[in-house]
Amino acid sequence: MDRTEHFAIIARDIGAILQFLALASAVPLIVSVIYSEWHVFLPMALVPLIFFILGSFLRTIPHSNKQARLSVALSAVAMIWLISSLIGAIPFYIVCGMPYIDCVFEAMSGWTTTGLTMASGLDDFPKTILFWRSFMQWLGGMGIVAFTVAMVNRSGLVQRGLYRSEARSEALMPSVVDTGALMWKIYGILTLTGIAIVMLSGVGLWDATNLVFSAISSGGFTMYDAGIASYTNPFLEILLIPVMIAGALPFKLYYVLYAKRFFGFFRDIQAVFLLAIIAFGIMVITFDLFQILDLLLPDSIRYGLFMAVSAATSTGFQNTDLSYWPHATILFLSALMVIGGSTGSTAGGIKLGRVQICYEGLIWWFRRIFISGKAVIPFRHEGRIIPKMIAEYEISKNMLIIILYIIILFSSTILFLQFEGQFADTSHIIFDVISAMSNNGMSSGPISPAISNESKILFILLMWLGRLEVIPIIVLVVGLVKGFDRS
Repeated sequence: MDRTEHFAIIARDIGAILQFLALASAVPLIVSVIYSEWHVFLPMALVPLIFFILGSFLRTIPHSNKQARLSVALSAVAMIWLISSLIGAIPFYIVCGMPYIDCVFEAMSGWTTTGLTMASGLDDFPKTILFWRSFMQWLGGMGIVAFTVAMVNRSGLVQRGLYRSEARSEALMPSVVDTGALMWKIYGILTLTGIAIVMLSGVGLWDATNLVFSAISSGGFTMYDAGIASYTNPFLEILLIPVMIAGALPFKLYYVLYAKRFFGFFRDIQAVFLLAIIAFGIMVITFDLFQILDLLLPDSIRYGLFMAVSAATSTGFQNTDLSYWPHATILFLSALMVIGGSTGSTAGGIKLGRVQICYEGLIWWFRRIFISGKAVIPFRHEGRIIPKMIAEYEISKNMLIIILYIIILFSSTILFLQFEGQFADTSHIIFDVISAMSNNGMSSGPISPAISNESKILFILLMWLGRLEVIPIIVLVVGLVKGFDRS
């Protein structure tokens, strides 16, 4: 089959996803009406309109009952995220007057829950646009495909392929539709709970809603140029910490807790590992700020606590300016961002689950080297013995993704240095490249509207690659160039 025949098999499913996105992207129109922002209503309405027209067109494409290849499902998911960013950029272009490349950057940062921004003057932005930024992150936190799969009325191999192509592997229920629906129920409860918690700090419903949309999705967008620091509210920062952690924990853990297995939290290695990393990060950053930067101890603890949690959970909120931090502390914060939150959460980065599997795999391999070849060394993961062939496949797959991450980070740093000049601060550039690839959103200075278009395109690609964990985009490029029928 040629490329068009492969695409036709899955076109109806892509069309259905875009139609559901049309329904979801109409929600900000309610904000336009509430705040009488009529000049924003029509530009914002273009987003659901274009989603619906494009989705309806794709659903008219004749299709066969053949099963879509995994490569086609992977490519379809990569295209959906790119299309969503291109369409989601329209309100920024029309209402805010930003260059279109900056608008695509903003939309990609929103959908991928990264939080890096090209926008300036946020304090004066229409509320509809501010809500659209937060709402994109909230939808993108769970995943565009996961959102729509939960709404379709049938389950099948196509839905399963699309769902798993979005770096999702949770199987809480027998079908991906039921799993998606359950995860969204959990997500909704966490969001509402988070809003109630944040409002205890004294901020209003509007600010609390937007902040929690960004926090629970590990997004990082705020409504002010100064970010979280604009509130000058330490109590708010403390209340945001459990919300950020909640988004970075594996969602299957909430299902376990719901089933009244309360001790399941302490048996979940990712949950324990995340809290341990956060605790270690708080100690190191606080020590650096107090000893190297000579900050007062209360300020060191405040910034160390909040920034360690924000980095480790991939949220990207900032309550201080990182450009003045010691280089060693900046690089340590980079390490927290690279690791990221739990597999099966809204967080970015390599993921704790992947780190866990690779660590266990390395121990397994070394044990087999030093023990007699006749001995059978089982691979144990989460208390279960995994068959040798499956274990080797999973370890190799996860190792490959980590290696690709490292290669992309290294190459992107060199490219950014080429684009922006040789005299830029390398540690800060490394930090921002890692932030984009890990979908974190913290910035120590290099990312701004002043960078070249080449650099902006580079960072758009990094956010896209990071959110889909590299493989779908590689498959899309190879499929478009060489076709999907490959042996």
